[in-house]
Amino acid sequence: MIVFLILTTVSFSLFGFIIGIWATSWEKLNLIPLVILTPLVFLGGTFYSIDMLPEFWQQISKLNPVFYLISGFRWSFFGTSEIPITTSFIFIFAFMSLCTFLIVIIFRSGYRLRN
Repeated sequence: MIVFLILTTVSFSLFGFIIGIWATSWEKLNLIPLVILTPLVFLGGTFYSIDMLPEFWQQISKLNPVFYLISGFRWSFFGTSEIPITTSFIFIFAFMSLCTFLIVIIFRSGYRLRN
């Protein structure tokens, strides 16, 4: 659980850093959590098992990075998960790597950091 907690906090911290640099106003800063993150949390199996969904929506849910975070925490609390725990680690690490890669690009290009 500690590993999932660390991976989750680092991933979302990096993602928040990207959003903070991109946003030029408070409205833009609130846009991503409101329009993207909230639906991802609700559609990621937070309050239900995705096994209850039709096959098409199960496959769509597996594209959601929040699904893997929730699945990892569910495994750490209850010892059971809808997907293998290694798959959750791989996807969370991939999301964290993607965010790190984007931050490196931002720093190298100086996007919104220099005049």
